[in-house]
Amino acid sequence: MDSMKKNITLWVSAMRLRTLPLSVSGIIVASFLAEYNGLFNYKIFVLAILTTLSLQILSNLANDYGDGVKGTDNDDRVGPQRAIQSGAINPENMFNAIRINILISIGLAFSLIFLAFGSRHFWLTLLFFVLGVFSVVASIKYTVGEKAYGYRGLGDIFVFIFFGLVSVIGSYVLYAKTVDHVVFLPACTIGLLSAGVLNLNNMRDIISDEKSNKITLAVKLGSKNAKKYHFALIVLAICLSGLFGILYYTSPFNLIFMIAYVPLLLHLKKVYFNEEPRNLDPELKKLALTTFFLAILMGIGHLL
Repeated sequence: MDSMKKNITLWVSAMRLRTLPLSVSGIIVASFLAEYNGLFNYKIFVLAILTTLSLQILSNLANDYGDGVKGTDNDDRVGPQRAIQSGAINPENMFNAIRINILISIGLAFSLIFLAFGSRHFWLTLLFFVLGVFSVVASIKYTVGEKAYGYRGLGDIFVFIFFGLVSVIGSYVLYAKTVDHVVFLPACTIGLLSAGVLNLNNMRDIISDEKSNKITLAVKLGSKNAKKYHFALIVLAICLSGLFGILYYTSPFNLIFMIAYVPLLLHLKKVYFNEEPRNLDPELKKLALTTFFLAILMGIGHLL
């Protein structure tokens, strides 16, 4: 029993649960926007959440595997020790877990697509099948393979696209079967903040990544410019969300999401004065949870 409990704890740790709230932020804000327009469907919501969580866990396991077998996760790394890095899970078992997770993700994605569109919306069904396949591939190819895009400074672009545009706009289309202009500013906001989380992670690991030849955007920019880039992401996200509040203003309740600006500004202050990469690790959780909090408040405010 103790052995089973230890094994479960080990795999739960490898799944990196602290990353999960960020991954569903786009679905949450899109669902509130759909509810405002009378389009919300709880079955679609549940399946969309499960699909996204499965894809995020797949990405986390693949990231552990890719960085582990390449030796990127080593003693120089600042963040929490990974499963393969520590020797707690061997690469073969991790690879088998990835394959199982791929099947789960595909099954959930296809169920979601058929539930949302069925046979009545052929082109949307086809489009989302393609998006589903790309999402699975993108989850794996961040660190896995010789041409892993996370090693070529492209991770930020993919995060913005999948965590922001695809997550918010795609989720709304699942409900509405069409695109609405109301989703674009929230999509960009969540995408920018999600890219900020990745950049913060890469700023934390900039020294070990450079030594391991993992060329993230932070490594390309260097510590000083990576910090400027981080400020640009967060400030632009604040500006776009504020513009959303102004353009769709009907009452003061619409602006309650601005409460989330307080932890965002405190976060920027912390990053600005920080000189030690390892001290950025606590800020990862704060920024991810603030993004999740902002998504909820943007949705609630619009609904009110």
